Amino acid sequence: MITVQQAEDIILSQSQDFGTETISYLHASGRILAEDLTADRDLPPFDRPTVDGIAIRYAAYEKGVRSFGIKAIQSAGEPPLSVDSETECIEIMTGAALDHSMDTVIRYEDITIHNGSAAINADIKKGQNIHLKGRDKKAGEVLVKADQVITPVIMGILSSIGKTSVSVKKLPKIIIISTGDEMVSAESVPNHYQLRRSNGITIQSVVKKYNIEADILHLQDDYEEIRNELSRCIRTYDILLMSGGVSMGKFDYLPEVCEELGIEKLFHKIKQRPGKPFWFGKNKDQKLVFAFPGNPVSVFMCLHRYFIPWLERSLGLSGSSPQYAVLQNDMQVSFPLQYFVQVMLSVNQAGQLTAESVETNGSGDFSHLADTDAFMELPLEKDIFRKGEVYKIWKYNDQ
Repeated sequence: MITVQQAEDIILSQSQDFGTETISYLHASGRILAEDLTADRDLPPFDRPTVDGIAIRYAAYEKGVRSFGIKAIQSAGEPPLSVDSETECIEIMTGAALDHSMDTVIRYEDITIHNGSAAINADIKKGQNIHLKGRDKKAGEVLVKADQVITPVIMGILSSIGKTSVSVKKLPKIIIISTGDEMVSAESVPNHYQLRRSNGITIQSVVKKYNIEADILHLQDDYEEIRNELSRCIRTYDILLMSGGVSMGKFDYLPEVCEELGIEKLFHKIKQRPGKPFWFGKNKDQKLVFAFPGNPVSVFMCLHRYFIPWLERSLGLSGSSPQYAVLQNDMQVSFPLQYFVQVMLSVNQAGQLTAESVETNGSGDFSHLADTDAFMELPLEKDIFRKGEVYKIWKYNDQ
């Protein structure tokens, strides 16, 4: 058996670059940006008022002029209007293009309009209430760096710079394979000795957060069926995410099948609980097999502790580093394995992320996953953990 850290190092050493592709910006939400986004022109592209009011030449105000004849009214989206003399002004709306013949904007609240003239009723400063051209970014400057998820904000930026085609990271082709004669479909009414399948849909839902539409397959505990389907899948897909068939039972065929198919075992079994029987390997074409134990909590923990960091590393994301939280209760672990305890997270008055452990009934008890937020990773070299100590957490429910 290897340690958790050794398993992490081996898995991350197998990170892969799946290349890039160009897609319509309309379909880019949630994908990983593969190029820097730059301004196609100055932002803003023209001087523009930040309030509704009048635009004047400040030089006239300096000379004592306090009343200006209104030459015209200009709304946003119209060509800029100019004044012909210092004693004229333009009524102008927020966001309109300000002509260079004016350099100061006074809001309506600070003027009085009567008989076509606007009188200023407040002290003003030169250049006030104007968002200057290029103040935010100059043409060619980077607006968004590559290697991050395209969020709604970035979608807006794509649209604003006319970036209708965008380069994104290609996603690995994934199939999720569950095994077990005792597992029946969610639509079935199980016998008293059967269970409904849940691991496949759980894994599929997690990877869908990365815009990956993974296929799902269930196999019976039959050696020939497992061998034939794995042989097909390892040719067709980049990644196989499996649950079940990796322990010490007589019908746990996966390790033997993988050996027969030329899939190299990189490790089998980790000094951890849950998820001890985890199997990981690759074939000559660098296709990877993540074979998790069949218990739901084991699958969920291994998925978030190992596969998600691998996926984010492969896609160039930097968000796979764990967070840390302050333990809120004393704990004692009575087995010589690195323990991943389910915790509920909160934030205390000092702004610290805190974690309170929840007692469960083992790796088959998935009922608490809906009520908890993360796994807290407790160090292998200790067996007593005290309130106030800080440890890694791997979040699975968003706060």
